[in-house]
Amino acid sequence: MQLWRVVLGLCVAANLAALAPAAADTVAIPRFSDPKARLEKPDLPAGRVIKWATGDDYPPFHYTDSDGQPVGFAVDLARAVCAELSVTCTLQAWRWDALMDTIERRQADVILAMARPTPDLRKRFAVTERLHQTPARFVARKDKALTGATPETLEGRSVAVAEGSAHEAFLKAFFPKAELKPFPTAEAARAAVKDGAADAAFGDGVALALWLNGEGSADCCGFVGGPFVETRYFGEGVGALLRPDDDRLRAAIDYALQRLDENGVYAEIYLRHFPVGLW
Repeated sequence: MQLWRVVLGLCVAANLAALAPAAADTVAIPRFSDPKARLEKPDLPAGRVIKWATGDDYPPFHYTDSDGQPVGFAVDLARAVCAELSVTCTLQAWRWDALMDTIERRQADVILAMARPTPDLRKRFAVTERLHQTPARFVARKDKALTGATPETLEGRSVAVAEGSAHEAFLKAFFPKAELKPFPTAEAARAAVKDGAADAAFGDGVALALWLNGEGSADCCGFVGGPFVETRYFGEGVGALLRPDDDRLRAAIDYALQRLDENGVYAEIYLRHFPVGLW
């Protein structure tokens, strides 16, 4: 378990409402807080140490490095929240099958992991404001000359997608004239567009961004159109999980998230882990 107290510098803020471009005008940074809201900083009990729990095997969000230390987007964001609140925190990475029980077992005060707030989770936990949302995206070969991803531009075009996925259901509902090519896995769908067996692929924006930024894509492709964030298919985004009665800590984390949004620290963390962006 790590014990840390850190101080972070400031950098330039960005805005989800306009999906403002960030470094080099190439990456849009999401902004989840309401810029019109003015939250008051809640007072936490003096000397309280906040125990955070995260997952150990879901890069780039939360995982352990070669030394067994927790790293990733969620870890950096938890550190930044604690720095903003000027509190001391601990953080431990857990196996996913044990993670959701850490609060009820008093092993953690906050779970920060990419767990969608389902109705069952909301019965067990309080949830902070959103801190991440994964959009769906199209990718296409750069030599296919697709200028957009709308029902009109994709009419008659072949689109690879994971069979039985929410992404396939979304395409059937909103892109009825596209020629869907279902594949057993999202990886196979990505390979199809890379090999020219499909004009485009549609899927999870994070997985596609990592693929585009890695060796597997061989720089074949790029994002086209979007992003798509229909909550019925792709969820409402994730927040940190807390005890249902821990109202003061939830309010404190919401305050810190808004401040990190405003002062640019969230943007800096986002770019560190998603250099090609998701939006």
